Amino acid sequence: QMKTFGYQKANITFHQGYIEDLSSIGLEDDYFDIVISNCVVNLSPDKEAVLKEVYRVLKRGGEFFFSDVYCDRRLPQWAKEDPVLLGECLGGAFYWKDFERKAKDIGFIDPRVFASSKIDLFDAETIRKIGFADFHSITYRLFKLPELEDACEDYGQTATYQGTIEFSPHRFELDHHHIFETGKPMRVCSNTASMVGGTRFAEHFKVSGDHSRHFGLFEGCGETPLIPNDTGPKGGCC
Repeated sequence: QMKTFGYQKANITFHQGYIEDLSSIGLEDDYFDIVISNCVVNLSPDKEAVLKEVYRVLKRGGEFFFSDVYCDRRLPQWAKEDPVLLGECLGGAFYWKDFERKAKDIGFIDPRVFASSKIDLFDAETIRKIGFADFHSITYRLFKLPELEDACEDYGQTATYQGTIEFSPHRFELDHHHIFETGKPMRVCSNTASMVGGTRFAEHFKVSGDHSRHFGLFEGCGETPLIPNDTGPKGGCC
């Protein structure tokens, strides 16, 4: 393969180890720009350890870009131990909300969904066992950016994609809510501004604005107790 792609020397090294303990194969702290995984984490008996290790080895601004199987609920213990369901990547599926909670606790403050698709079950025995639950294949972006907040805050910032990423001259998809058209400024929350301005994408974006003036919660992000034109009874404060 090295010769096929015209490299003079190999640019890949292979290490055999456990994803729950990357230090055992010498992977250093704050070293990698990106970690990629495809349907592996759900097979781990200690998913929290996997996330902690990935966070440890990523540089500031680094990204965990990975696809895996998720469920719409917490599965019973017997399903998690069923060898057939485990082999089908169903028994080990994370309840998506628990996954996002765990990711945030570890430091991946604002998990972003890049893609999601429903997994249809066709085998009659599998449906009999676990047809009560819905499963999805979800690709997440998790960024190691300590400055991220637990909600999308509005500082009047914009981000403009320059069209300079190879094979993406017309648009760039950060996640399923943020698709940047080349040359068109997009209003973004401070978290999104950091994701495109403080990561490997920075050279491909122009981010305007700073944190000198806050405009509140970014429109459409989260809930607020501030109800417009509220006619209910007044609160007891002042």
